[in-house]
Amino acid sequence: MVHTAMSRLGHVVGAEDGLLRGILDAVGPDGTTVMPAQSWQLCDPAFLRLPDIDPEWYPLLRDHLPPYDPARTPTRTMGAVAELFRTWPGVLRSGHPQRSVAALGPHASRVTAVHDLDDAAGERSPMRALEDLDALVCLLGTGFDSCTALHLAENRTDWPGRTVVDQGAPMTVDGERRWVTWREVVPADEDFGACGAGFRAAHPALVASARLGAAEVVVVPVRELVAYATNWFAEHRGGSVLAAQPRGR
Repeated sequence: MVHTAMSRLGHVVGAEDGLLRGILDAVGPDGTTVMPAQSWQLCDPAFLRLPDIDPEWYPLLRDHLPPYDPARTPTRTMGAVAELFRTWPGVLRSGHPQRSVAALGPHASRVTAVHDLDDAAGERSPMRALEDLDALVCLLGTGFDSCTALHLAENRTDWPGRTVVDQGAPMTVDGERRWVTWREVVPADEDFGACGAGFRAAHPALVASARLGAAEVVVVPVRELVAYATNWFAEHRGGSVLAAQPRGR
């Protein structure tokens, strides 16, 4: 799973097109490339609470937001490389209207097949599939604060202040646009950077790093990172590790 911040690399020949082609060449045809394809613009406006939106408009916005379409809905805040990857020939995209991932390669269908609305980064999500596949995370100019796989560890812990909220999005159900609702844990990534730094210090042999242009590239194994982070979150957030849950369908 690749997270990119192209602006930190310096000048890239071909911009996002050149960088994406380089990533795909590095992974090769026998590998599977995965990138975040989140579309936060489809969140319930009552959850986003954007400062320029009057709460009285929320019902109108819910009625008129376009439904999630894996082939058409653009990403939001994922960067130019992830947005281009979403449109790349052969790429598959998971079905979550806000927190989807895109994948290309032999394991793409397995990674994207299960993505339950109320478990966006848990046991019934692409993050668990990546763990099961012994995947790697590549942070290309980004930090661990951008590492989506850490949300899997977060979902395996409880802590004071852990919040569950109502969420919703427009989706196409039985050929009709509907506003679909569910309950989910609010992501809390403020300490992801510190957790990642702890992992690097504790397991230097599991961290590969190099320079690419002006930025650092870091590659770590998902399984070991999630195992470390699960205990780290429980300890540093003053919480506990939840009982292990089996993977969903």
